Amino acid sequence: MKYLGIDFGSKRVGLAISDEGGRLAFPYSVILNDKNLLAEIEKIIKNEKVDEVVIGESKDFKGEPNKIMTAIEKFKKEFETKTKLKVWLEPEFMTSVQADRSIISRRSDTKNNQRSIERQGSKKEMLDASAATIILQSFLDKKGYML
Repeated sequence: MKYLGIDFGSKRVGLAISDEGGRLAFPYSVILNDKNLLAEIEKIIKNEKVDEVVIGESKDFKGEPNKIMTAIEKFKKEFETKTKLKVWLEPEFMTSVQADRSIISRRSDTKNNQRSIERQGSKKEMLDASAATIILQSFLDKKGYML
């Protein structure tokens, strides 16, 4: 089973994709959160043959839904209605911080290789796709224990 992970943001949406077996998550891309968002994600789902989708469930430090969660719930409902795919919510907490630390680590490893850094894309784009990867991998790890 193949999964798409989504880190939903008000400006950009980070995407991650799993391997065919649904065990490992990989950064996929970052797309703008605009009127074309749903159509772009549908195209990716078709091209990548995705079976199910995992969206980060955003909460504050007290465990309460934060302001972006309303937009996430609206998107989830529209998405499920249009695609008929199963959509899971995976609790996310500080995934952007985790992703940022990972990016800093990777960039310091390649600081002497400018072409490698350029290929990695902008830090913001990498951050969103990396956060989606963390969300998806967390879901896949939990799913693996439930088998």
